[in-house]
Amino acid sequence: MPLATVSGRKIYYESHGEDRGGTPLVLVMGLAGSCAGWHALQIPELSPHHRIVVFDNRGVGESEDPGGPFTTADLADDLAGLLDALGIERANLLGAFMGGMTLQELALRHPERVGRLVLVGTWSRADAKRRLLLEKWQAMARAGTSSEVFTRERMLWTLQDETLEQRDLVEAMSTSFPGGGLPIDADLFVRQCQACLDHDTTDRLHQIQHPTLLVCGRSDQLTPPKLHREMADEIPGARLVTMSYGAHLVMAESAQRFHSLVLDFLAA
Repeated sequence: MPLATVSGRKIYYESHGEDRGGTPLVLVMGLAGSCAGWHALQIPELSPHHRIVVFDNRGVGESEDPGGPFTTADLADDLAGLLDALGIERANLLGAFMGGMTLQELALRHPERVGRLVLVGTWSRADAKRRLLLEKWQAMARAGTSSEVFTRERMLWTLQDETLEQRDLVEAMSTSFPGGGLPIDADLFVRQCQACLDHDTTDRLHQIQHPTLLVCGRSDQLTPPKLHREMADEIPGARLVTMSYGAHLVMAESAQRFHSLVLDFLAA
């Protein structure tokens, strides 16, 4: 398995598609996810056009966990270290939710490493409702909430109503994490939630000088369009696309349009 050493820790990564000599595209996973989450849709659609690099965040899968609390700035430094280890001077980057927060910090802390940014279903600062929600999720994780209950809770906040009407899909997702309520360790999930709660780049977004595309689903309740509009107003020259079909998991619910949007933006 491919492992890179970053600050004395091992980080699991994968590289897909041919290295055509252009700028690679790095996909940065969000809350509670592993890089396997990119396998079904994004890698098959994007790797014919770009070299794709995916990786597991600290503590996920085979990536080592240093323990203790961390911030999205720490995750951004992890990513910068991974780029160093892979010999990638500059990358285009796409991040979802916590991954999008990580990329905001990367663009601010390591601007020379960033080409183009795609921020999907994310925020620059949590509002009161989202804070209450993530604090609730932390409490559920600490309480050892069952897999079925926790997964259904997350689906209510990440899928649009039409998708929830697909009973077979809902049942399949409800049983997709046997043996535990989360696909990652509960303590790590709590720390990831805290990193998202503590994330705040609102007053620094104007410093991001990279071409930036923000994408959200019109029905997104976890990171609603208003949070993306606020970010687009602050990032110079940012383009905001609110997709008419899709909620927080718009990358899956409107996959074809999403991939075309990303490829066009990278080619611009």
